[in-house]
Amino acid sequence: MARASTGVYRGVGADERRAARRAALLESALELVGSGGWSAATVRAVSAHAKLTTRYFYESFESREALLLALFDAITQEAAADVVAAVAAEPGDAEAKARAAIGCFVDLLVEDPRKARVAFTEAEGNDALLRRRRDGRRLFARLVAEQARGFYGAPPEHVDHVVEVTATLLAGGFAELLIVWLDGDMAATRDELVDDAAALFAAAGGTAAAIARRRASGAETR
Repeated sequence: MARASTGVYRGVGADERRAARRAALLESALELVGSGGWSAATVRAVSAHAKLTTRYFYESFESREALLLALFDAITQEAAADVVAAVAAEPGDAEAKARAAIGCFVDLLVEDPRKARVAFTEAEGNDALLRRRRDGRRLFARLVAEQARGFYGAPPEHVDHVVEVTATLLAGGFAELLIVWLDGDMAATRDELVDDAAALFAAAGGTAAAIARRRASGAETR
């Protein structure tokens, strides 16, 4: 009787091998897009860089656009996880927590400029990536809102929109600020950028909390 294949090759299972091939393709895409832009990351170029055939490319991604979106998502998820961890590890006040989060995010992009190019520059020329970048901003706006509620206290539901408005302004504004700074159009040092942005985040958060309390108090007296 023929023995059923286990999918294990040299001690490595089929799922693990597929995951390794996918990771290699993502790393190759990061290198090619980061050094030469989106046009450099053709299916053949990415596959060759990863030392894989195009068959294995299509095993993981249905198109080069799907690969780029997956790469953007991986960078966004990495940044979000790092930011949440940085905030949790910082025992200080709102400004100290904002400084830890912002510093962590800036360092991620400065230490690997390829990620900055994927997250910001290449989105300008690709509609699907531009939409995904908007999703990324919404994710970070939610993170800002969650941190604000945790630090300042959650306002009543009928005034909670002030938290969302503030968080969206901060997340969107900071993304545009980073583009300007990374392009070299702002003379601020890394520490100056982080310190100024953290102070503004904390000030905006405090103001939003005060507005929420004032509105809640006014609603209770009516």
